[in-house]
Amino acid sequence: MMNIKILWVDDEIEILKPHILFLESKHYEVHTATNGVDALEMLDKERFDVVFLDENMPGLSGLETLLQIKEKRSNLPVIMITKSEEENLMEEAIGNKITDYLIKPLNPKQILLSLKKNLDHTRLISEQTTSNYQQEFTKIAMEMMELSTYQDWIKFYKKLIYWELQLENVDDSGMQDILISQKKEANSQFFKFIKKNYKQLLEDDELIFSHTLFKKVVKPELSKQPILWVVLDNIRYDQFRVMEPVLNNMFRKVSEVDYFSILPTATQYARNAMFAGLMPSEMERLYAQYWRNDFEEGGKNLFEAEFLQSQLDRFRMDIKMEYFKITSLAYGKQLAETFQKTKQNDLTVVVMNFVDMLSHAKTEMEVIKELAGDDKAYRSLTLSWFKNSPLLDILKKAQQMGMRLVITTDHGTINTQNPTKLVGPKEISANLRYKTGKGLSYEEKDVFAVDNPEDIYLPQTGLNTSYVFAKEDLFFAYPNNYNHYVKYYRNTYQHGGISLEEMIIPCAVYEAK
Repeated sequence: MMNIKILWVDDEIEILKPHILFLESKHYEVHTATNGVDALEMLDKERFDVVFLDENMPGLSGLETLLQIKEKRSNLPVIMITKSEEENLMEEAIGNKITDYLIKPLNPKQILLSLKKNLDHTRLISEQTTSNYQQEFTKIAMEMMELSTYQDWIKFYKKLIYWELQLENVDDSGMQDILISQKKEANSQFFKFIKKNYKQLLEDDELIFSHTLFKKVVKPELSKQPILWVVLDNIRYDQFRVMEPVLNNMFRKVSEVDYFSILPTATQYARNAMFAGLMPSEMERLYAQYWRNDFEEGGKNLFEAEFLQSQLDRFRMDIKMEYFKITSLAYGKQLAETFQKTKQNDLTVVVMNFVDMLSHAKTEMEVIKELAGDDKAYRSLTLSWFKNSPLLDILKKAQQMGMRLVITTDHGTINTQNPTKLVGPKEISANLRYKTGKGLSYEEKDVFAVDNPEDIYLPQTGLNTSYVFAKEDLFFAYPNNYNHYVKYYRNTYQHGGISLEEMIIPCAVYEAK
């Protein structure tokens, strides 16, 4: 055990001698002070790992000493000890960032537990998490071989995300590597499942896909109270999970919805389908004035509000709806400042493009590549953005206005690692995870190929046009200038293909606290 140095500050320190001897028998090094002034001088001269601080001392009180300790050493754990059980005293101590709070009379086990909880906390959790995952590993591997329904896959993927987040702070790279290999194998099996069953899944009325999300989730909520529908572009389950504690400060989760993105898992297809309540081939046929195919000029997501209004009209819903798309910090701040004006709306829709911009920036900018070098860093960057974003201000306003919240995404994203060669004509879609065009040549084992797009409700943009979707963490690369291309796009976040991360995506309903 490392040498832990304790500073114990109490004007009756002699009475505590049995406790000090007990701690020394457990190999802790205990130094003492009988007043706050002496304690502060000792902290100037020596390094301590933790302070035990009596609340009721003559001269400089415990709380006054605590304030000065935090000014000197803001991260030093301070465990306050007092005879008082007054609630306001506890609240003041907690507000001043004490680490723990013990009530006299003390017993040795109580003191030892507090030390272990606050100093050995990380190590103990790490060891227990590793042990728990080791026990679960074989069970996960066996369970993966028996997955046969979309419900199985959703439940299984959530379990993998749970363990990924549990192992995130464990100092055992071996365990993390094992989980990564299990996720890779899971994506391999999931690709086979989607390739075999995708057309049938689209016909399953129980499974919520992009084009049925409004009908099955948002529409039923509109009968209860005003709704804020937030669409975070391009966000995955793991990112949503690390954002949840911030949401939970304002909202109470009512339900979590199992939800799949359609193919391609790209904004042009999935988000338009979500707002229109239609599959892409239906949008092209019914709303040619709004829909743009891959080869057509112009923005592909310029008519989301119009698509949503058309869906409301089909349902004969005479409601007041307002749609906002945040693509800049300035506009996000402006909307946050004026959000109170939406209180008369039945449905307020906010589309947030930051995460999508972040994933594209990781491809284009070296600094973002370094900041989001892996999934853990990518999650951390997303959480940091969320805590400081105009979206958080909007959510606070919505909570104060008593709005119900539906928060979701259009598709996820995957860190691409391995190239697969593809050859096609000059006129071919640009996305790295799916391609559409005619005369495509590719590695058959690496893709889900659809020769008749209408089979999965995608537009037939020309004679003999097909779609191919990359599996697992692959990205399409052309033989020309192959090495440069691969180096540029490896370890970047892409979407459009088939993976757990892109297709099984978060959606949840909340009520204001």
